[in-house]
Amino acid sequence: MKFYFHPEAEEELLYAVDYYEECSPSLGTDFSFEVFSAVKQIIAHPEAWTVLDSDIRRILLKRFPLFSH
Repeated sequence: MKFYFHPEAEEELLYAVDYYEECSPSLGTDFSFEVFSAVKQIIAHPEAWTVLDSDIRRILLKRFPLFSH
């Protein structure tokens, strides 16, 4: 299955990767790995995650807290 990020979500993802990379070398890479691992889980089990709204679900990353800039 193919997936894509909304352009604003992709921009936020890239910002977060840069932020974590500035915090510690390779931490941005670790973060992106966690995000793409979560995407694989979502693709495999699309209805397994917490419902936020009728067609919106949320998965939390194990190692990284919610990110806001």
